[in-house]
Amino acid sequence: MDKSLRSKLSLKNPIHFLALGFGSGLAPFMPGTFGSLAALPVVYVVFSLPLVFSLILIALSCIVGIWICGKTADDMGVHDHSGIVWDEIAGMLVTFLGIAISWQTLVAGFLLFRLFDIVKPWPISYLDKHLDGGLGIMLDDILAGIAACACLHGLVYWQVLF
Repeated sequence: MDKSLRSKLSLKNPIHFLALGFGSGLAPFMPGTFGSLAALPVVYVVFSLPLVFSLILIALSCIVGIWICGKTADDMGVHDHSGIVWDEIAGMLVTFLGIAISWQTLVAGFLLFRLFDIVKPWPISYLDKHLDGGLGIMLDDILAGIAACACLHGLVYWQVLF
């Protein structure tokens, strides 16, 4: 990230701190992957809670994420800058809905989410290109999380993951 953009951001600003994935989005390469890695401890904590609290936190991360990502993008003056990775964190949370957390499911879910987030099959690619603002930043990753979740459930169901 160049210095002019860094000067518009502050990790002391809680909105920027969250949007930048606790600072992981400032990685000099593959910030989306680093944001997804930063999500793993969040996934572990959220899914160690009773299901109702997990569902509430996931819904909040997606809904509030629209504002967090949109506000940070406005502050940066760049739509969907790669350093904004809260969308990856929310997408990773969606990936693990209804999945028992183990090292195998964490690895498989991470890889599946990154695959869908990078490849962006239809309709993810369509929405990524046609929606602006915080909703546009968030929705493609939420859909990538849904696709990864479906595949992860299939792997668990077919006992590919123990």
